[in-house]
Amino acid sequence: MLACAKQLTGEVWDGGPAPTTAAAPVTLTEGDLILRPYRPADLAEFVTAVRESHASIGRWMKWAHAGFSEADGAAWFDACARGWEARTAFEFGIFDRESGAFVGGGGLNSLHAAHPFCNLGYWVRDSRHRQGAASAAVRALSRHAFEVLKMARVEIVVAEGNEPSLAVARRCGAQHEGLLRNRILGVDGQPWDAHMFSLVAPATR
Repeated sequence: MLACAKQLTGEVWDGGPAPTTAAAPVTLTEGDLILRPYRPADLAEFVTAVRESHASIGRWMKWAHAGFSEADGAAWFDACARGWEARTAFEFGIFDRESGAFVGGGGLNSLHAAHPFCNLGYWVRDSRHRQGAASAAVRALSRHAFEVLKMARVEIVVAEGNEPSLAVARRCGAQHEGLLRNRILGVDGQPWDAHMFSLVAPATR
């Protein structure tokens, strides 16, 4: 289960005061889950989750392959830390609130340079599907986008055919704005059509 979460390099919101989160510790809570930035101690379970889920996630995201290594995971954690520091992307691990077990990942990225909107992406490991984790992540991340980052709009981009992620977007109340031609680059290196969903800040509705 995954929605597109690829960061667009160089797109940073500069239309107002910079977000105050920077590299400061941030923990989001939603029901039985917490979302927080990745830590080095998360690496082994992160790699296990990607390998466990490569058949489902890898259909939509090229990075999720059977040979995903600790070096791959460490490179991603480093990229996430740099995104937080530069305030260009805010990536979170999703964890079980009680056990601390790793559930999946989600983030806010592709912050636009001129307008207050961003992309929201998420993925959930196979062993935690159908437990509401993706929907909880969308609620927590969108709330953070509106209340802390002061976004007016959050976009969820889902590849055509990714039915589980389409269901999550609809269940979370995101408005379907259309099927966009050649919107994303697919795992086969070719442009793919993708559905555009949006959530907007409550004050702007």
